Amino acid sequence: MQQRSPHVSRRARAGRPAAAGAVAVLVLAAGAPAAFSAPSPSPSPSPSAASAAPGAGAGAGAGAAQDAAAVVGGERLGRPAVQVAPRTGAPELPTVLTGRSWLIADAATGEVLAARNAHLPLPPASTLKMLFADTVLPKFDRTLEHRVAPAELAALGAGSSLVGIKENLPYRVEDLWRGVFLASGNDAVHVLSHMNGGLARTVAQMQERATALQARDTRVVSPEGYDQDGQVSSAYDLTLFARAGLRNPDFRSYCATRTARFPGALDKTTGQRSAFDIANTDRLLGKYPGLIGVKNGYTTNAGATFTGAAERDGRTLLVTVMHPEQQSKVYDEAAALLDWGFAAAGKVEPVGRLVEEETAPDASAAPAAEAPASGVLPHAIQQADHALGPTGWTALAFGTALALWAAGRLRTRRRPHPATPALPVLPGGLPVPPRPDYAPHIAYSVPARTTPGTAPRGATAVGGATAVGGSTRRRLTRHARSLARTTRARFGRSGARARIRH
Repeated sequence: MQQRSPHVSRRARAGRPAAAGAVAVLVLAAGAPAAFSAPSPSPSPSPSAASAAPGAGAGAGAGAAQDAAAVVGGERLGRPAVQVAPRTGAPELPTVLTGRSWLIADAATGEVLAARNAHLPLPPASTLKMLFADTVLPKFDRTLEHRVAPAELAALGAGSSLVGIKENLPYRVEDLWRGVFLASGNDAVHVLSHMNGGLARTVAQMQERATALQARDTRVVSPEGYDQDGQVSSAYDLTLFARAGLRNPDFRSYCATRTARFPGALDKTTGQRSAFDIANTDRLLGKYPGLIGVKNGYTTNAGATFTGAAERDGRTLLVTVMHPEQQSKVYDEAAALLDWGFAAAGKVEPVGRLVEEETAPDASAAPAAEAPASGVLPHAIQQADHALGPTGWTALAFGTALALWAAGRLRTRRRPHPATPALPVLPGGLPVPPRPDYAPHIAYSVPARTTPGTAPRGATAVGGATAVGGSTRRRLTRHARSLARTTRARFGRSGARARIRH
C-alpha cells in the first residue's frame, strides 16, 4: 500500500449501521466495527533491539522479537546479524544490503538460505495484503458480482492508494482482486472485507490465519496494511504468507498479472460502463527473469517492503526485504538476493526453515458435547420464561394440548385414555412444551380403529383429518382453560380473561 498515491483519495464517509434482528429468544448481536485512525509517525526500531519495534506495548507480545529458545524455523533466525553457512565454492552475499530485515528461502523445501533479523517485527505496509488474500480469496467465486454500497468505502485512511471503485455500481470479485494485487487498492480491500462480514471480522480472521501459519511476529490491526499502532510483521512471516498464497492458483494468477482493464463509472447519457487500464506496481514484474510476483508496499512510516518469488531451472525462490535505507533500493536488493540464491544452489547449508501450516485437530477426535440430563430445560427455554408474555405462554399451552391430543388419538378409542404425561416446568410452576429428546413419537401411519361401517372420528391416518368433536373437544377445552388460568396467575393478571376460540 502506498499512502501517498497517484490515485485520487476519497474522504472517509460515515457508514450506515447494520440492523440486528432477533428471532424468538435467540438474539444475534453484531460487534462494533474497529476504529481506523490515522497513524502517528514513530521511530523505527534498531536491528539490535527488537523490543523497540513499532507496536511494543500495544498488546501482550506485540512488537517483541521471538524468544531465542522458541524461535519459529530455527534458533539462528532469531539472531540479529547476517546468518549464512557457505560451503566450499559458495558465492558471497551481495555487498550492499541495507534492508533492516531480509530473508531468502527455497519455496519447495522451505530451507532458508540466508537471513538477517528474520523475526524482527516491523510495519509491513501493503505486503500484509498477502495475508488478506490468504484469508479471504478462497471464500468467493471469482465471477460473483457485488454492488458496492457507500458504507463499504468509508473508513479509508488519509492518502490511501485506491484503484478507483465507484459506489452503487457492480463489480466482479476477480476485478476487485486485481485492484488489490495490481493497484494495491485499499478501496478494493475494504469492499471485499465488507463482503466477508466487515473490517473487524476480517482482521480477526487474518490474525487466526497468521496463527495457523505459525506467523507469530504478525499483529493485524487493519486488513490492507495501512499504518496502525501495533501493526507489525516480519520478513519471516511475510515469506510464509507468500508461500501459502502461491499454492492457490488464483492468488498466483493475480500477483503475476502485469496490466488489466478495470471497470469505471457509468455514463449517464449513454448508459454505458467505461473502463480504464491498471498496472502492477511491482517494478520487478516483467523485468526480472522468471519473476512470479508477489507483493510490494510502501508507507511514509513503514518505508519500503517487498516479497517476491522467482523461478529458474525448475527451482522457485522466495525473497523478502524490509525497510532498506532508500525506497527504490528494495527492488535492487531483492533482485541481488535472488541472483545469489540461484547461484548458491547446493552450495550453502540452510540456516533455518519455513515451517508448514499447523494442521487443525481432527473433528472426529473432538469429544462430543455432553447432552443435557433428562428433565433439565435448555438454557434458551429457561430464558423464554422472561422473554414471552402472557399471550405467548397461552399459545404455548394451547399448542401443548393439541400435541397431547394428537398422540392420544392414535391409540384405540376402545381403550381408556392414558394419563396426561407430566410436563417439565419452569421456575414458578409454569409448564412448557416437552423437548424433542423425550417428546412422544407420533406415528401417523397407524390408523385409528373403527367399527365396521362407520367413519373414523378425530385424527385419522396420513391422508386426512377430521374436526375435533364430542367429549375430546370438551376435555381439550377444559385443559386449555386450566393452562390459561395458570398463565394469568404466573404473570399477575388475575383480572384479565383469556378467551380460547373453538
